[in-house]
Formats: sequence, C-alpha cells, structure tokens
Amino acid sequence: MKDRHFFRKTAAAAALASTLFSWFIRPGTEHEKEIADLSAVDYAHRGLHDAKAGIPENSLAAFRRAAEHGFGIELDVHMTKDKELVVIHDHDTVRMTKFAGKVEEMTLTELRSLKLQGTNESIPTFDEVLSCVKGRVPLLVEIKPVRYNIEELTERVCAALSGYKGKYCIECFDPRVIAVLRRNHPEIVRGQLLMYMHKNNNYEQPAAVDFMLRNLLTNFWTRPDFIAYHFPERKNLMLRVCRRMFRVWELDWTVTDETQYQAVKDDRCTAIFEQFIPKS
Repeated sequence: MKDRHFFRKTAAAAALASTLFSWFIRPGTEHEKEIADLSAVDYAHRGLHDAKAGIPENSLAAFRRAAEHGFGIELDVHMTKDKELVVIHDHDTVRMTKFAGKVEEMTLTELRSLKLQGTNESIPTFDEVLSCVKGRVPLLVEIKPVRYNIEELTERVCAALSGYKGKYCIECFDPRVIAVLRRNHPEIVRGQLLMYMHKNNNYEQPAAVDFMLRNLLTNFWTRPDFIAYHFPERKNLMLRVCRRMFRVWELDWTVTDETQYQAVKDDRCTAIFEQFIPKS
C-alpha cells in the first residue's frame, strides 16, 4: 500500500511538473495562416548584400536584390536622436561607415551624410525600405532597442507598418519588446531571437536571464509565434521539445553555406542566410 501511495504521489507530481513546464515554454498559437505565408520563403540576412560587388548590408541595393531573387528580407531598425527610424545593424556607425558615432545619439541628417562601406549607398530610413520592397517579399523586422526606448521604438515601428500592404513579422533579442507586441499589437506575428549570449562573449544579458531566454523560459510572458535561433546552437533541448510539442515555427541564423542550409531544410525550418545564394 505504501508503495502504491508513493507511486501515485510521484505520478501526480510528475504530471504537475509536466503541465507547468508546458505552460512555460508554450509559444503563441494565433497566427497559423500568417506563419504559413511567412515561412514559405527563406530570408536574406540584412538583404542580399555583397560587399565585393558594392552592395552593402542593410542597403536599398541589398533589399532590391533580395526582392528580385524572391527571398524574404531580414533587416534591423533603430531610432535616431530625432525619433526617426533607420535601418542599420550596429548601434554605432564605425564598422559600416568608418565614422565613430552612436545611431541613437545622431540625427537622421547626420546619419544620411554617411556612406556605407565606401559606396554611394546611405543608411536608409525604414519608410524608404518599405517603399523599396513594396510587399514583393515578406519582411523579418528586427527591432534594435536601447534601454530607454524599448516601448517608443516598438510603437513607432508598428505605426510605420500599420499601412504596409506586404507580409511581415517582428523579432527581437529583448523579450520586453516581444511583451509590448503581445500586449499592444497581438495581430502582429512576433518572434524571439535567441543565442547562447555568454558562450558567444555577448554579455548584454545577465547570466540568469541568458539561461532563461535560451531555454524558452520567458515564453510564458511573451508567447512568441516563432523562435529564431543561432544556427550553431539550434539543437538546444528546450527548442527541440517546443518544436515537438507545439510545432513552433523555427528560423535558424545565420546560415552561411549550402551544407548548413540543407541541414536547416532537412529539419523543415526556415533559413536566414548570407554569404551565398541558396540553390534550392
């Protein structure tokens, strides 16, 4: 009798733990049709850029080229000192322009005076990118906040997209952005960007937060519709479990050759790629 009672208690505890675990990592479930459309293409990371050919990343030339090839476009959005939205990856301008400045501390006019990687391409505004693409291919918009502009930047991006006719979704590393989207714009497909931050010498998040994020333990708060995971770490156990239990849409970044690309496609996932053009 004691053994039977013990096993019943153990089974009940295990069932409760399983239920809580499932609740924690469960993704969003409201956008199946939109995800079906968005997942029909792979995404050119920062546009279909090629520095050797004079096509810088996150430039209008890179976005036009991606659209012409029929690829979705991944891009990055910041907010300037004068509250304008610009498309550039880094928080500073050194790598892309050789000018030492912080995007959030510069005006749009100051940023527009800089040229990307020695070309005639300037840092584009988000509105210019939307006008350039014109809904021809889906957009994967990464919001790039700093600590003081999380909600304002998110709201301005959503406002810019409100009249856009094409397909799009929004992603971010910071779960607070995804929480704002869930609360204020549940109609927008939202996704959590993930990597092992500390393993990759990126210390933007405390170690405990890094652990929670990479193991999907903030999903209970944000309920992301998709997970965009760093390719070298895509075998993360919690991601595998979430895919198996909930069939969450998985994107893998950044895929840089055909071998990696085939591994992603074999798993029926979506590739965010650069440095090559996928054959299939």
